[in-house]
Amino acid sequence: MSHETPATDRPLTTALAEAAGMAGHAPSVHNTQPWHWTVLPDALELRVVRERHLSAMDPEGRLLVVSCGAALHHARTALAAEGWTPVVERLPDPNQPDLLARITGLRHTGADPDAMHLVQCMRVRHTDRRPVSDEQIPTAALGDIDRAATAEGVNLQLLDDMQKIELAGAAQQAATVEADSPELREELAYWVNRAGTGTGLPPEVLPDQPAQTTVPGRDFGHPGSLPIGPGHDKAAVYAILWGAEDEPLSWLRAGEALSAAWLAATRHGVSLVPLSGVVEVDGTREVLRQMLAGLGFPYLSMRLGVADPTHAGPPHTPRLEAAQTVDTSAVRDQLS
Repeated sequence: MSHETPATDRPLTTALAEAAGMAGHAPSVHNTQPWHWTVLPDALELRVVRERHLSAMDPEGRLLVVSCGAALHHARTALAAEGWTPVVERLPDPNQPDLLARITGLRHTGADPDAMHLVQCMRVRHTDRRPVSDEQIPTAALGDIDRAATAEGVNLQLLDDMQKIELAGAAQQAATVEADSPELREELAYWVNRAGTGTGLPPEVLPDQPAQTTVPGRDFGHPGSLPIGPGHDKAAVYAILWGAEDEPLSWLRAGEALSAAWLAATRHGVSLVPLSGVVEVDGTREVLRQMLAGLGFPYLSMRLGVADPTHAGPPHTPRLEAAQTVDTSAVRDQLS
């Protein structure tokens, strides 16, 4: 395989390592960051880290792979911002199920200004679980968010008022099921008590009391320290990310679509909160499928809204150091 060297004379390996580092900003279920990158002389490989798999909540690994898909999109976008156009091979080797993607065939075609803006969005994107304001999301913003998701080959269905009530009921049912499972409660407790590890959800990103919302948020087992302030979700828009298949390749693409939609939302000043509880329970996941008229499979539901600008939002969740998620040993001498 051949590749062109950019005018800056920066080695391709440097761009690959930096893209893998930027992928660390990607969202992941409960901030597990279940990815690992290997930088090669002319490629970047993404593998799943099974040790950070939520085996009780996500036994089939859907959310695990969705999380890695979000990191894959972040890396692709970071490369585009540096002017690199790659070929992405998804699930390239059946004999290596943990190898989710290989970014290869890189050509330097000039920096993409839109991708450069999205890289800035990666740095500021976060999850704000507070109630949203009464400000309506502009139609143009919703259109951009929808197009960003569908460009990744995944559908985004915006829910009407009746479907929002159905989603609320499904979320409540899922919460009840999970509250009755000691294994699920134990796993959740583990990931909200990870101070100093670079993973998990610290108290300052979790609401200090249940928010008054139509669709209930997840009960994390104990209150956090984030003041929720006044407000409701009356102006919120709810959506389901879905596709025609229910297999690892489609989960990976769903993660890429989630990242694309979230970065588009961030660009427009729109808060996006994933609601994974309803897809973790078989019965409530089937409710979502019925809302899709049986046309496909739900990967994730989400809330979209405009945050209240008068109240400070939550901080960013912690992140693992790049050295913990990016292996550069094969190209260490080439990095600059």
